[in-house]
Amino acid sequence: MSDLHHSAAAGSAAPADSAAAPPGPQAVPRRLAALALGAIGVVYGDIGTSPLYTLKEVFGERGVAATPDNVLGALSLIFWALVVVVSVKYVLFIMRADNKGEGGIMALMALAQRSVRGMPRLRLVIALLAIFGAALFYGDGVITPAISVLSAVEGLEVAAPALQPWVVPITLGVILALFWLQKHGTDRIGAVFGPVCAIWFVSIAALGITGIVRHPGVLAALSPSYGFGFFLRNHAEAFFALGAVVLAVTGTEALYADMGHFGKRPIQLAWFNFVLPALVLNYFGQGALLLHEPRALANPFFHLVPRVLLYPMIALATAATVIASQAVISGAFSMTREAMQLGYVPRMRVLHTSHEMSGQIFVPWINRILLVLIVAAVLGFRSSNNLASAYGIAVTGTMVITTLLALVVARYQWRWHLAAVIGTGVGLLTVDLAFFGANIIKVASGGWFPLVLGLSVFVAMTTWRRGRELVVREIQQGGLAVAPFIHNLIEYPPTRVQGTAVFLTPNPQAVPNALLHNLKHNKVLHERNVLLTVEMLDAPVADEGERFEVQALEGGFSRLLFRFGFAENPDIPAAMAWCGSHGGPAFDMMDTTFFLSRETVVAASHRPGMAAWRDKLFAFMARNALPATAFFGIPGNRLIELGAQVEI
Repeated sequence: MSDLHHSAAAGSAAPADSAAAPPGPQAVPRRLAALALGAIGVVYGDIGTSPLYTLKEVFGERGVAATPDNVLGALSLIFWALVVVVSVKYVLFIMRADNKGEGGIMALMALAQRSVRGMPRLRLVIALLAIFGAALFYGDGVITPAISVLSAVEGLEVAAPALQPWVVPITLGVILALFWLQKHGTDRIGAVFGPVCAIWFVSIAALGITGIVRHPGVLAALSPSYGFGFFLRNHAEAFFALGAVVLAVTGTEALYADMGHFGKRPIQLAWFNFVLPALVLNYFGQGALLLHEPRALANPFFHLVPRVLLYPMIALATAATVIASQAVISGAFSMTREAMQLGYVPRMRVLHTSHEMSGQIFVPWINRILLVLIVAAVLGFRSSNNLASAYGIAVTGTMVITTLLALVVARYQWRWHLAAVIGTGVGLLTVDLAFFGANIIKVASGGWFPLVLGLSVFVAMTTWRRGRELVVREIQQGGLAVAPFIHNLIEYPPTRVQGTAVFLTPNPQAVPNALLHNLKHNKVLHERNVLLTVEMLDAPVADEGERFEVQALEGGFSRLLFRFGFAENPDIPAAMAWCGSHGGPAFDMMDTTFFLSRETVVAASHRPGMAAWRDKLFAFMARNALPATAFFGIPGNRLIELGAQVEI
């Protein structure tokens, strides 16, 4: 055995904030301001449009009576929910748990699992929790665009009630336009949406100020005593009202998932200096209007708008809800790539939409399936009031799981004292579980929809993960050991041909099936043979010292291992080029042939592993997954694929 050689392979993307040269002192603030503006547009669109429907649902048909005390109590709950859930939990606590700059529940899962390497049972629990949280996030990704756009277009009912039949068709048109825009990427979209969303926040803040000026006593609701009084007066109804109050903090999970797009600092600056003040002013302005004019209860947001500005505000609200949807959709793209690299979803085509930010991507398949499901939600529920009954379960369920995973990281990676972890956990989980419990009652009235979506995604993700494990096990059990195989070739040498043969294999200790088939059918062996294995790490970016390893074997054979982070693009030809320029073996691509064994999965009922229906589901997903050659960037004119059948 020879010594191992390490170096950096550039088949992976550079970290999001890296640059070829240090920026000048004036460029840093400008870049930070530009990213903060983009974050306002992409990250905060969801939570920024919550004022369209939150108070309306608190006091709606299923809500509490809009008495002055209840109005102040609801405002107090909304304000402290924004402070505790968004500011304290997500912006200050959860965003500390970044996995080398990447956020989202899959990145958090990888970070938590890395923190407890020696605890296999805890790692399994973490994986199952994270997969279920990710599945619920997809459910949120369907409900958010539907309710956001519907609530904005419903402003037409206030301006001109005769336009009510046009609400759903206009909503569908806006959603179709939104999904058409996705292919341009969050970089370009953020540049356009950022200024529009900034105008939105300035506008809702100005509207809120006009309401507060009429009734400044509404500011008393900043005291938490009004929130406690709300519970003392309304008892069980107050608990149920939390199911509507939570609408004010929806979008926080997308905030965390989009961290890799813009970075932690711009997101924090945008929240504390711009978004939070605008939201608080608008909510309190709506509350002041309800104190002054209770008949505005039907739609307090649009009743706060002066009549002459109503149509422009509807147009601006529609644009803002498009932005709100973008926050969740881009978060779904990021989470899908992370889940794909970690082995929880099949390989899909991923397009990078920015030359500067490696986290800005577009996943066409996810874009299409979300569009179909969102259109179905709009046609099925037909109003924001009906969708509000379905909203909240997926969001609060994911919030609970995110808190649990972050507590694991705090305990085992940050080395927090157990008392600090318990104290933080009790405080955050009390709020999270209260919101989750208040939304459980919505299951019969529409909450089943995101739950069914989430459970379907959970089954698909766990099936793919388990199926891949079974396939790898079958390949390893049927493979020959490399050392005696090479020794046998040295004793009985086959015909050798010039050039390099690269055999992709998940098990570097076994002879790849493609190599065996090549010898059996072509009866030749290349002068130089490389057994190539790709390993995906539980970090978003591989460190330079672990990018590749090379091990020379006898008889012209060698092992080559490439490592990529889950947020990187696993481009094998680019990695091989860098391997040669950083101390590893050099490859002439014109003289190199890639051999790959494409496994055809067959569901076999007589084999233990998964239920027969899951075997069939996995086989279906395997047939429709992106080929490994396209996923790894292997050129078709340098590739030979040899088929193999695997029973699971």
